[in-house]
Amino acid sequence: MNKNTWIIGFTLFAIFFGAGNLIFPPNLGLDSGHYFWPAILAFVLTGIGLPLLGVVVGALDKQGYIGSFNKISPIFSVVFLVAIYLTIGPLFAIPRTASTSFEMTVTPIINISSPIALFIFSVIYFAVVLYLCLSPGKMVDRIGSLLTPALLITIIAMIIKGFMDFGGNPSSHGTEAYTSTLTGFSQGFTQGYLTMDAIAAIAFSMIVVNAVKATGVTHADTIFKQTAMAGVIAAAGLMFIYISLGYIGNHMVVSPEKLKDLAAHDQNVGTYLLTTIAGTGYGEFGKYLLGIIVALACLTTACGLVVSVSQYFNSIFPKISYKAYVLVFTGISLVLANLGLNQVIQLSIPVLMILYPIGITTVLLILMARFVPMKPIVQQFTIIVITITSLISVAVAKEWIHFGAWSKLPLASNSLEWFPIAIVAVIIGYLISLGAKNQKPIVYEKE
Repeated sequence: MNKNTWIIGFTLFAIFFGAGNLIFPPNLGLDSGHYFWPAILAFVLTGIGLPLLGVVVGALDKQGYIGSFNKISPIFSVVFLVAIYLTIGPLFAIPRTASTSFEMTVTPIINISSPIALFIFSVIYFAVVLYLCLSPGKMVDRIGSLLTPALLITIIAMIIKGFMDFGGNPSSHGTEAYTSTLTGFSQGFTQGYLTMDAIAAIAFSMIVVNAVKATGVTHADTIFKQTAMAGVIAAAGLMFIYISLGYIGNHMVVSPEKLKDLAAHDQNVGTYLLTTIAGTGYGEFGKYLLGIIVALACLTTACGLVVSVSQYFNSIFPKISYKAYVLVFTGISLVLANLGLNQVIQLSIPVLMILYPIGITTVLLILMARFVPMKPIVQQFTIIVITITSLISVAVAKEWIHFGAWSKLPLASNSLEWFPIAIVAVIIGYLISLGAKNQKPIVYEKE
């Protein structure tokens, strides 16, 4: 494993590690009580395993997901990838990183949420993002060599003090949702799945594949191996932090009255736990330490998203330069971070909920086609079925339609009703493919 692989792995860790990844584990730890270990291991399985799988599968074809999706359908490739990149990019996640950074770094210091302060902060924030993203090759090196070590040092400093301050306490009592090893595993599995990091893996995979290619690697098998190793490095870092923060949260004591007060003021329990960990360990400096961690986590994620979105649109509309796309998407994100972000989020979340099962299903289908001969019609049929399933699931969840029987589907309580449907669709798709004599099994490009 060479130096470049480590740098790419550190970069992948940093761009995956957004502020949300800090909040989930301690909250899970507090809620899981005596069933912490099955819960956190299941959380790691879906919260890290699915994104890692998404990154690695993107390297099966030399052209990444663009090449793999084109083999399913060129129209599907463009429509689905454009929807993903816009939704997790300038229309949702990128502006959210700026507003989250502001809320966690500046607001606690000035004690007010000022629109002018947000504007000044976001201009500086996106100026840094722009500087880092104009040269994607240098971005990987700067994040992997400089920002990731800084992020790790600050997180580890908080974790060490957290262990010292709370590690000796007994486990929390947990909530009623965690009553056995099985329910602990089920809850952790669902919460890891609902982080939706797997959809970001489709976008971030392009950064890793391009970074590996930039080192001079051209053969698909070598690109795949280098991508997999970088993914393992990123996964190991995420696993350490998830388990550590979850363990600390599991040994914290929060009174029922405090939890009710947080709920009454619409405050996130995970954010409260992190603030408590930092404040108990480092006093007044703790809020600055946590602010630095959140700012670095958000900044690296924003850079990864801007580069991913810009590289993709440059690949399908090459007449516009990569740098022009960076400027446009950074500018849109700056505007949305200051104006109407809540409305955009309300629109983006249902879209993400629709795209997520389609994305995971497609990743699994591509992986299957690597080992089992599969004609395009199998993937096409399955994706059509899951798209319809996804649309119905979101419509039912948002109460746009009333379909009582839908909640009785297998795994519906875990938001995974699409999975058994996908299995049935693949089987039917294979039966249909027997009559598709004019189609040949999918072959991924290696040279």
